[in-house]
Amino acid sequence: MKRSTGLRNHMLVTGSLKSAMDGSVIRIYAGTEPASADDAIGSATLLCTISVDGTGTGVTLATVAASGAVTKNASEVWIGDVLVSGQATFFRMLKPADTGGVSTSAVRLQGNVGLIGADLNFSSTNLIVGNARRINNFVASIPAA
Repeated sequence: MKRSTGLRNHMLVTGSLKSAMDGSVIRIYAGTEPASADDAIGSATLLCTISVDGTGTGVTLATVAASGAVTKNASEVWIGDVLVSGQATFFRMLKPADTGGVSTSAVRLQGNVGLIGADLNFSSTNLIVGNARRINNFVASIPAA
């Protein structure tokens, strides 16, 4: 996953990945993934926004990390309604007020979407308007090297 400059700076001085990302939503897009989490979304199409119970409430990460990884809060249901049909190609985890423009201060995680071996795996990357998309498992890690 790609980490924004704002997220990296937060982790270096201000606090944890958890403190930075708690209260975020996950936006799923069709189109070309930006080269950096600092970059603007560009012409990508927003397909779905994932939040707690689909209410718009930001998601939270678990309170315990293991082996350099933290998971989604197991007590939360991360779900959102698909607003536009399309092929999911990438996601961005960010604060709800983030407009997706160029920023070196916004805290963001960004990654690709796929079926196997992606940063965020779905059973199908073809999202259909009116359906719900759920994230059952989410892991963010920081490599040792």
